[in-house]
Amino acid sequence: MSRNVSGAAGVGDLVIVGAAAVGGEFAGAAQGILAELVLGGAALGWVEPPSGEEVAALVEEVVARSRAGDGALRVAYLGGRPVGFGYWLRHRRPTHRPHAELEKLAVSAAAQGRGIGRALTTALIADARAAGIEVLTLDARGDNADALHLYYSLGFTEYGRLPDYVAVGERRYDKVFAMVDLRRAHPRA
Repeated sequence: MSRNVSGAAGVGDLVIVGAAAVGGEFAGAAQGILAELVLGGAALGWVEPPSGEEVAALVEEVVARSRAGDGALRVAYLGGRPVGFGYWLRHRRPTHRPHAELEKLAVSAAAQGRGIGRALTTALIADARAAGIEVLTLDARGDNADALHLYYSLGFTEYGRLPDYVAVGERRYDKVFAMVDLRRAHPRA
């Protein structure tokens, strides 16, 4: 569940671990990463930073579902410190169980631009493929060009868009839906 990604896009010693290697201290680190990003205006689903309790409950659910085979959590460590994470969860509906949604990908501002998001997403796609997921979906705020570029470069394609759907105060943004069909091999994934 752990892998060293030496040299990935200029990152000397990036280590990506799965849910089995995540300790109890991770929830605090995740809350710190999310709070920093949300305060900086990141498109992560919160207008105000989530509380420690909210993130702890989220991490507990994601770890439990990962251990049950219904999800995957990946955490990126740089210099022994968590700098990013991402996860997908399998859909609960019986008719949608072959599919999952990449629900969150977050990399601390100081660690962005080093290939960490790409390494996390690539690991999550590999986990989904290994778990028999057929279609991995995600949604992103329409102005999140860097994230959308990353996803498209890894084989995701847009399948829908809701104009002016996301409300942040008085501002409105499109909600973009993308998917990668894991039933077909993709050279970049």
